[in-house]
Amino acid sequence: MEEQDRDQLKAFGEFVRAQRQLAHISQRNLARSAGFSDSYLSQLERGTYMPSAKTVHSLAEAFGMPASLLFAQLGLHDDEDRTATPVEDAILADPHLSPAQREALITVYRSYVATARAESAAGA
Repeated sequence: MEEQDRDQLKAFGEFVRAQRQLAHISQRNLARSAGFSDSYLSQLERGTYMPSAKTVHSLAEAFGMPASLLFAQLGLHDDEDRTATPVEDAILADPHLSPAQREALITVYRSYVATARAESAAGA
């Protein structure tokens, strides 16, 4: 496995962990909701295992987010057509963050924006 792939898996794991912690869900409860073991989820969060498409879909469903966000985090979706916002520009410019941390933060930010837009559209 190439270093770039390992970095991508680590960033994915950090993103999953951050989403789980933000949702105040234990590893065990998230794993059960997604239909796999908590030890498997632990491996994913540490970036030591490449998840299958089924696993990504199960995690997305458990989080209540589009699977495309998780696939993008894995680098399996071309996200280049998005225009960066000032928030994303600030994250990208922060010298204290690693590339993996920047990517994870941008993905978390985009998921919040997507959720807010969906809620706004549902209420309109």
